[in-house]
Amino acid sequence: MAHFVGAIDQGTTSTRFMIFDRAGTEIARHQLEHRQILPAAGWVEHDATEIWENTLKTVDVALSDAGLGPGDLAAVGITNQRESVLVWDRATGKPCHHVIVWQDTRTESLLSGLDADLIRERTGLPPATYFSATKVQWLLANVDGLRERAERGEVLFGTMDSWLIWNLTGGLHVTDVTNASRTMLMNLSTLDWDPALLEMFGIPRAMLPEIRSSAEVYGTASVALDGVPIAAAIGDQQAALFGQTCFAPGEAKCTYGTGGFLLMNTGSTPVRSSHGLITTVGYRFGDDPPVFALEGSIAVAGAAIQWLRDQLGVLDSAAESEALAGAVEDSEGVCFVPAFSGLFAPYWRPDARAAIVGLSRYHTAAHITRAALEAICYQTRDVVEAMAQDSGTTLDCLQVDGGVTGNALCMQLQADILGVPVSRPAVAETTALGAAYAAGLAVGFWHSVDDLRANWHEDRRWQPTWSADRREEGITRWKAAIDRTLDWVSAG
Repeated sequence: MAHFVGAIDQGTTSTRFMIFDRAGTEIARHQLEHRQILPAAGWVEHDATEIWENTLKTVDVALSDAGLGPGDLAAVGITNQRESVLVWDRATGKPCHHVIVWQDTRTESLLSGLDADLIRERTGLPPATYFSATKVQWLLANVDGLRERAERGEVLFGTMDSWLIWNLTGGLHVTDVTNASRTMLMNLSTLDWDPALLEMFGIPRAMLPEIRSSAEVYGTASVALDGVPIAAAIGDQQAALFGQTCFAPGEAKCTYGTGGFLLMNTGSTPVRSSHGLITTVGYRFGDDPPVFALEGSIAVAGAAIQWLRDQLGVLDSAAESEALAGAVEDSEGVCFVPAFSGLFAPYWRPDARAAIVGLSRYHTAAHITRAALEAICYQTRDVVEAMAQDSGTTLDCLQVDGGVTGNALCMQLQADILGVPVSRPAVAETTALGAAYAAGLAVGFWHSVDDLRANWHEDRRWQPTWSADRREEGITRWKAAIDRTLDWVSAG
């Protein structure tokens, strides 16, 4: 009898395989980073072959470290960076181009002329470079012969869940409703590809995967996990909502990884946003009705720390950011707006660019690093305010997860800037846990969401310490920095 469930977590900067037991306890993991390919300003790509090879290695090492084999796993779930797209050859399995990553802004010029009202009405999304459709449109227009091959059915399109499932199963071409809902091509009412949108973007339907639910057995693995059911696919942020056991309307979580993503469960009815948020599919069990969510997406969270490390050389490691930022009492008026990929929710300004304002010769790397941590938190506050306006629900506590939550100073700043407690679960990497939960439910490893709720335990809670005046002063400075950034773009 299998006593464990596995999860492949294919993220923006790395891929990992994690193994969990019935209590939701991590048994083993292995993680490998992949290259960030930056061919031009605003362009971000990944090597899909490198990601697949890393996936195989992470599975092998994690199983070996745990002393387990594929037969010890009841099922495997997949969670993935959303919106990033790949086109590959149906016959050979070779990618036709690098993955175009969700952060990529090369398609900004393709947004003009789109029927924004139709897109919002059908998909719940604003037209933006963030989503998949314009990336596929760009590939079809710029890779020699690709459009003709797509029309002949010789190439396939997919987000990273589709790529992994296709490779694991030897050619099954599927995706789930959460990933499909991020393409700007799926109709929220029908949960199927929308013919009018396919025509708008000029994307042949023959390229597209079949849309399935988030938790069901798609097939069994024929490589690496030979014979194990592949029983879940769920976009990373929806997986974190699942892993945080936010199964009731009004429950919300924020995941801090490369970007930041706040999702609130809105139940079986999609809530249309009028304050810059996204209406998306939260998850779907088998043939049950889908559960919807409101989402506020922040392009740059942990990526701001990576930029200080990799591009500026201010840090030797991301972990150093806490000590360096903690060496000063505050940022002394410095504001960092990390709009490297434009500004996402609630602004939706793909033309925005990053800026550090308020600098003097007095300021040091410590002040800039602290301003980067504050930027993560102020962006989150912007989304929390928009969500309260759309949903009428005010958060009493923010449930958080993701790598940035390991930075205690950042989480304290988040509590101070929001003015509400911040709670981190015992398993902070809830993205992989959510994929494991979905797969386990699909095969009966867990019997109901009540089993999953019983597994959730708080690890740490941060209480706000700032006065209302200090909080308001910081918010005013942040909003002024946003205005300066947008004024500069308008003037340029």
